[in-house]
Parts: sequence; structure tokens; C-alpha cells
Amino acid sequence: MLPAEVRSIIEEMRAERIRGASWLARRGAEAYILLSELLEGEELESALREMKREIPAVNGTMASLYNLARFIPITGDPNVVRTKAEEFIRLGEEAKREIGNIGSELIDENEVVITHSFSSAVLEVFKAARRKGKHFRVILTESVPDYEGIALARELDSIGIPFEVITDAQLGLFAKKATLALVGADNVTRDGAVVNKSGTYLLALSCHDSGVPFYVAAESFKLHPSLSSGEVEIVERPYVRQGYRVRNFLFDVTPWRYIRGIITEFGILVPPKEI
Repeated sequence: MLPAEVRSIIEEMRAERIRGASWLARRGAEAYILLSELLEGEELESALREMKREIPAVNGTMASLYNLARFIPITGDPNVVRTKAEEFIRLGEEAKREIGNIGSELIDENEVVITHSFSSAVLEVFKAARRKGKHFRVILTESVPDYEGIALARELDSIGIPFEVITDAQLGLFAKKATLALVGADNVTRDGAVVNKSGTYLLALSCHDSGVPFYVAAESFKLHPSLSSGEVEIVERPYVRQGYRVRNFLFDVTPWRYIRGIITEFGILVPPKEI
């Protein structure tokens, strides 16, 4: 049985609505670090076996949680667990910085970038482009029903990047006004599809129709080693508005043929052959 302190982190991860797969993976790694401080020997091994089930179950759609659970070995040595969890966090932060550097090169002067939902990797690209002195603006959706786009708007406002917020229903209209599309990912399947916030597929279709290049920013731990696009578990969260049940699938699947490239810390991968 997991210690109450670790269980509390897992429940916090389950309750999170705004921050995505990168944040959840880091928080999961922090749960492993805490576990290493509380248990050792056979008790630790037993808890790690439970964690291997519990961490991916927080959100079965997110490859980052699946890969985190694979990254931590089953061992009774708390030092090994702590070292591996800290390595996972370090590699994740390094990956995000490198994605920022690589992705920012796609943003030309006076670019108009359209995005959907909140992605820490996409935000890192924007920050890197800003540091390089590039002038661009962002079109972002409010991203209902959890309004992740508003959280991104606050971030952009704080660093002085001009933006405008649109309703999700206007994705097709405003895609025509953009010169580049950039979104994050919760999962990149082995056949090159991208799983992300619902509405991403619609944005990709709109960009395809308007000739706007569509890129995805994702750390390599979001690449799933075995899952294909047809096997993805799409989570639906209960949602009621004015007394009526509203269907609320959190993610959709964008086929590889609509994706120009996936920006990782290893470079820009062309799906599906380079995944």
C-alpha cells in the first residue's frame, strides 16, 4: 500500500485540469522521490510495483506517465529510485530547453502562430523566439471547458508577446490568418499520430485546407514505444452545462499526414517514418 503522502500527490495529479503531460510527468517523478524517502527494501519494491500501475492510470492517454513508470526500476534501494527520478526530471527540463531552441527557428519575423490548449513545450518555443529578438504574435483558443488557453494568455502577457484569444469554434476562420501552427502533445503513437487536447484535429484540418504548416512540440518521453493510434484510450470527463450533459472527450487523434513535423530535443522528426 502506498504511503498517504505519495497517494496525495497521485490524487493531485488526477485532479489537475490545466497543466498537461509534461507537468504530470514531473509531478509523478517527484512522487517517486518522496517514496524513496519513506520506504526501503521489500516495502519499497512492493510500492514500486503498485506505482507502475498507478502512475500510468492517472491518465491512460498520456505517454509521459507510461514512460515514467518504465523508467524507474523495481528495486529495494531508495538511492537508485531517487537517482532515476531526478534523472527523469533533469532530462525533461533539458529536452524542453532544446525544443525551445529548435522550434524558435521555425518562427520568422512577423510570424502569426496559431495554437490550441496549453503546452509548456510550445511556451518554451515562444520564450526562446522572444529571447532571440523575433517579432511575432500568437492566436490562441480559449480551450473550453477548462480554459487552458486563458492560462497560456496570462503567460504570454507576462513576457510581452502579443496575442489574441478566440473561441474554439473559430479555429477554421482564424487558421486562414495564421502563417504557422504549433501545438503540444500528450502522446505520439508509434504510427506517428498525435494525441492532444480535443480540437487539435480540427485545427490540423483547417491548417491543411489553408496551406498553413502544422507542427507539434513534444519531448521524447511523449513518444509511446508500442501504442498505435487505433489503440489510444480517449478519456471522457463528466460535464454538465445548464442541466444538460455535454459530451466531453479530453483528447482527439491527429493523423500523421496533417503534421509537417514533430519538434523534439533530437530535432524535427517527420512522422511516421522517423518516430
